[in-house]
Amino acid sequence: MVSGRAASSGDCGKASEPDSCKKGPVKGQYFGSLLPISAILISASPRLACAIFKELTDAFTAGLGKFTLLRDTRTDGSFLVHHFLSFYLRAGCKVCFVALLQSFSHYNIVAQKLGVSLTAAKERGQLVFLEGLKSCLDLLFGEEEEQSGQPSPLQFISESASNLKALFDFVRTSLTPAGSDSWKGPVLLVDDLSVLLSLGATPVAVLDFIHYCRVAVCSQLKGNIVVLVHSNEDSEDEENELVVNSLCHHSDLILWVEGLATGFCKDVHGQIKIIRRVSLELMAEPDHVQIYQYKIQDKNVTFFARGLSAAVL
Repeated sequence: MVSGRAASSGDCGKASEPDSCKKGPVKGQYFGSLLPISAILISASPRLACAIFKELTDAFTAGLGKFTLLRDTRTDGSFLVHHFLSFYLRAGCKVCFVALLQSFSHYNIVAQKLGVSLTAAKERGQLVFLEGLKSCLDLLFGEEEEQSGQPSPLQFISESASNLKALFDFVRTSLTPAGSDSWKGPVLLVDDLSVLLSLGATPVAVLDFIHYCRVAVCSQLKGNIVVLVHSNEDSEDEENELVVNSLCHHSDLILWVEGLATGFCKDVHGQIKIIRRVSLELMAEPDHVQIYQYKIQDKNVTFFARGLSAAVL
């Protein structure tokens, strides 16, 4: 059993098997040289440690033109949003962050713990941040259009028709590269999509929005989309479950975070199911599914095989 450590700049390199796989336990490091999930706790044999390390590395470096769905059930999966945001900003990508759940200051405080300044990213034009909470408030009091002179991306709230075209136009304009841009791939990050339903958008409008974003961002701009949705299999919210199930069918990668069925545990906060949709590419192949447990700490996340937490061993 080993404890993770934050990687220094000298540790950052390609996401290959570490030498410690041959010698002993694996210490945490930045996935793909950039991802700040800096602790992986492997309480198992070196061979199993390598397998888990590689699976998690591949999950967070899915490639370009991919749609990644973050799904949480009976727990909060927002820690994945923070890590993806930090990952893409460190990678030099242009990021459009549609933040519907928390304020900018909240995301910035968490990002600073992970070594990234969202304020600096906004100032240099790398991050386009839509603060949904503030936009909704401004719309209710009629201040949004007075300040910018442009329709709000969340204009549908004040309209009778559930039309997310303004939101899509905002995303497309934000990620379309200008002549002077030197950023790498564009990335759309949404936290979380379920809020659009709560604001009055219909499931069809939400799915249409994602479809057009996939065409614009993934197909045309060769970028990535990462979306968080909340789900509860026992919920009576049929509209939300319809959206979640539809997105699952169209995702290239699903990271499904679930709370423990047995309830709260201070040493194991939940389990993450990594589902690679290889069936989208190879019809005869089943999806690849890997399941690990995790523990969230102040500045990192610890992953381990099921039943092999520090409390057990």
